[in-house]
Amino acid sequence: MADNGVNKGRRRFLIGATTVVGAAGAVGVAVPFVASWQPSAKARAAGAPVQADVSKLAPGQQVTVEWRGKPIWILHRSEAMIEQIKELDPSRLRDPKSEVDQQPSYVDPVLRSIKPEYMVLIAICTHLGCVPVFRPEPGAADLGNTWPGGYFCPCHGSRFDLAGRVFTGVPAPTNLVVPPYRYDTDDVIVIGEEQEAS
Repeated sequence: MADNGVNKGRRRFLIGATTVVGAAGAVGVAVPFVASWQPSAKARAAGAPVQADVSKLAPGQQVTVEWRGKPIWILHRSEAMIEQIKELDPSRLRDPKSEVDQQPSYVDPVLRSIKPEYMVLIAICTHLGCVPVFRPEPGAADLGNTWPGGYFCPCHGSRFDLAGRVFTGVPAPTNLVVPPYRYDTDDVIVIGEEQEAS
């Protein structure tokens, strides 16, 4: 069979060069496409852990911080508040020992915290997502003389104690959620990271 004047070396060179340019183009298209799957810097920052300094938080005071777009309460509970939680009649609570999985395993199931004096909760009612109101005063006139202090959801009347445990007979089905958190120092809480097992 005749070559008809075709230069085989030149043909191989052109095929090889075209293949290299095509591969480079495919990589040039694939890199930005694959990179677009990664979350943006803003999205990464929104999910990042948050530090809260509680050194100036007096007993009975609460502060709200934001983590992953959600309000997080940090309450410095007084000795009286801690005793009040421990003495509350369990029959008044839907899940008194926090058996529903809404808190990390390393928190106390009754006080729902690592340290008794500092409570950390996601401040969203488990009924329809409203934000409850901090009502620490026992026996508040508008909540009844049996009110022990805690959180009241104004949307539909759900009630939670000072550990975020839900009372019986209210619309909220479960306790308030305890996010993952740990202590960086005695005065700095890191929300969004798990406490290491001791």
